[in-house]
Parts: sequence; structure tokens; C-alpha cells
Amino acid sequence: MRVYLFIAAIAGGATWLVTPLIRHLAISIGAVGKVRARDVHTIPTPRMGGLGMLIGFVVSMLFASRMPFISGLFMESQQAWVVVAGAVMICLLGMADDLWDLDWMLKLSGQLLISVFVAWGGLQIISLPLGSLVTASPSLSIAITAFLIVASINAVNFVDGLDGLASGIVAIGGIAFAVYSYILARSSPSYASMATLIDVALVGICVGFILHNWHPAKLFMGDSGSMLLGYLITCASIIMTGHLDPASIHTSVYVPVFMPILLPVLVLFLPVLDMVLAIVRRVGKGQSPMHPDRMHLHHRMLRIGHSVQGAVLILWGWAALIAFGSLMVLFFKVQHVIIGMVCAAIVLAVITMLPYLRHRLPELREENVVLSKAKHTSGNRHEDE
Repeated sequence: MRVYLFIAAIAGGATWLVTPLIRHLAISIGAVGKVRARDVHTIPTPRMGGLGMLIGFVVSMLFASRMPFISGLFMESQQAWVVVAGAVMICLLGMADDLWDLDWMLKLSGQLLISVFVAWGGLQIISLPLGSLVTASPSLSIAITAFLIVASINAVNFVDGLDGLASGIVAIGGIAFAVYSYILARSSPSYASMATLIDVALVGICVGFILHNWHPAKLFMGDSGSMLLGYLITCASIIMTGHLDPASIHTSVYVPVFMPILLPVLVLFLPVLDMVLAIVRRVGKGQSPMHPDRMHLHHRMLRIGHSVQGAVLILWGWAALIAFGSLMVLFFKVQHVIIGMVCAAIVLAVITMLPYLRHRLPELREENVVLSKAKHTSGNRHEDE
């Protein structure tokens, strides 16, 4: 565990150190986000923060490749370097969008090509632990893997609308998945450690970047950052899920075996939910799925009456509830976990709706007073008649 914490610290420290330099670079080359109708920020802000996170990730991987405890992962398989190569390519694609606002079809095509390259390089879902081993054909494995990577990339991209929101949600998901993969590494040593390594580095770069991205942000992560985060957390889950043979683990731990499929979905539940709602909403209006609007979850939180910081913290809370609540089934009875999650959800729901209730309840009281006065006046008129 200490080795993983050290890698997270290296990733976070490197990201924190280089991000101010990336900010100056973004300003000098014109990678500055203009204020658009859908944006929350009110002044032009440099983008391209993903480059700083990429540097932090690569530095941490280089350190890890030379550490005795985990250096074997880099010698036994090329997966680590495939992940790094894909991270560089996906970040470069995002940087191009940060600079030139690429057409969404061009960007999606680039994401798909990079995802296929990564899958072709060996990062594939070979099997699905659904009670029995289900092995897909190579072409189907590549297709499923590419789809998952592209979907996750865009899910994180969609939720990146407030300072610190996307990086915080991904960090929370990364912590949950790192804990799970670390626990599972004891019984499945060949791939779980690589998943843990990627996750702790991911958490590190998120924390290092948040220190510069908290409201009011000095720098936005841009597509270079949101796409990188979605890519990395999916790579970690694919490494874990795709090579786990459920038949090799006793049926008494069936729920932990099933978790490789559930947990990657649950840790990204909010981004995926936001993306699905956005696609359904836009397609229903006859618009492109990538058509921008101000109906994302974070926009709704602001309309309720939350501040930017408040909205971010509450959405972090929901992400933590789902991610860590799901993880708790490994340690406690499912019934107890459900009860705890329901209680926490009620508290979060009240906190979420509190600004609305503060404004709405006085209005309702005023409406009731007016209504009662109207009824009283109407009753007096009937008596006079």
C-alpha cells in the first residue's frame, strides 16, 4: 500500500508543479476558453490543463517502472506502455480541441481510432464474469473495449462544467476502484496490481489539478483533461474486468467477483447519467447528441440556488455515496449497506433541495395566505347576499 501511496504522491506533486507552467503555455498559444452561452464562468480562462495531468501520469509511470515491488508489471506485459501511449494520443486530441474547437464528428472519430489502437495493442475485455466465463471473439472484444472507452471519455467530458467537478468525481471513483483492485490483488495477482497502479496515479493527478482548478479556477482542464480522465479510469477497469476468471474464485465471494462489472459503472454513475439524459433530451428535440445546452446536472444545481462550490461538493457527495456505498458490500451485509445508503441519500437529497425549499416555502406560505383571504372575502360576500 505504501508503494501505491508514493505513486499517487508523485503523480499529484508533478501535476501540481507543472500546471502553472501549462497555464502560461495555454495563454501564450491562445488556448483560452471564451465565455459561451452555456458556460458558468464569466471571464476567459486558459484551458489545456490536461497536459499537466498527462505529465503527472507519465512521470508516475516512469517512477513505477523502476520500483522493485511493481516494476515486474512493466516487464511481463506491454499493457502499461499501451495505456501510456493511448493517454498521450487522447490528450493530444483534446489539446487540439482546446486550441481549435474541433467538429464533434472529427473528435469522436479520433476518440474511436485511439480506442481501437489501445484495444488492438492488448487492452481488451477478453471475458465477462457473469457467473460463468463468457469469451468473446477478438473483433467483438475490440469493439466492446473501444465502445466503453469512447463512452467513458464523453461521460466525463459532459460533466466537466464546474470548477473541480469532473476531477473530483473521477478522483472519488478512482479511490473506490483502487481499494477494490488492491483487495482483489491478493487472490488475482497478475492484473489487479496494474489496475491499482493506474487508479492511484489517476487519483494523484486529479488531486494535484484540483488545487489549481478550485473555484475561481486559474486553469480549466479542457477536453485534454476530461478525455484523459475518462480514458484512464476505463483502462483500469478494463484491465481488471477483462482478465478476471470468475471460475477461479470461490462462489462464497460471488458479489466481489461480480463487482468488476458493476463498480466501473457505479463510480462513473453521475457522468454516465448526465450523458444519457443529455443525449435523450437533445435527440428528442431533433438536435445533435453533442449540441450544447444548459440542462446538465450542474446547471440544474445552480438554478436551484447553490453556489458553484456548493454544487460541486454536493455532486461529489452523491458520487461518493454511490461509489463507496457499492464498495461496502465487500465488508458488510448487503441489507446493512442498503439501509446506510438510503439514510445517506435522504440527507443528501435534503441538502440538494435546501436552497429551493428556502425560496419556495415562503412563496407557498404567501400563496396560502392570499388564498385564505380570498376564501374569507368570498364567504363574507355570500353572507351579505
